Amino acid sequence: MAQVVINSCFGGFSLSRAAFLRLREMGNKCALEERDYGEKYDDGSVREPICGTEMFCSDIPRDDPDLIAVVRDMGETASGSLAQLAVVEIPDNVAWEIDEYNGNEHVAEQHRTWG
Repeated sequence: MAQVVINSCFGGFSLSRAAFLRLREMGNKCALEERDYGEKYDDGSVREPICGTEMFCSDIPRDDPDLIAVVRDMGETASGSLAQLAVVEIPDNVAWEIDEYNGNEHVAEQHRTWG
């Protein structure tokens, strides 16, 4: 079975800062390329939290093995401020995509569509 991480509540997918830092410790490329709070961008500006929300690694591949391990190991503390992350198992060799409504996600098998 393949594993995919989704957000299982309304809000949106994101990781907590603690999960983000754990991914960095693991050497995860996505986490290493993203700025932490207070780290400077090339133009000298710094990343600040937005309205007290923790939102990291929103573009990490959802089947990333490091991501799956962190969500499994950390449980609820891996979830960002507006998220409730869950690991979903799907059959191997299925072409999948993540569908969402107001940030609440599910994994769907890809189908062809027109128009």
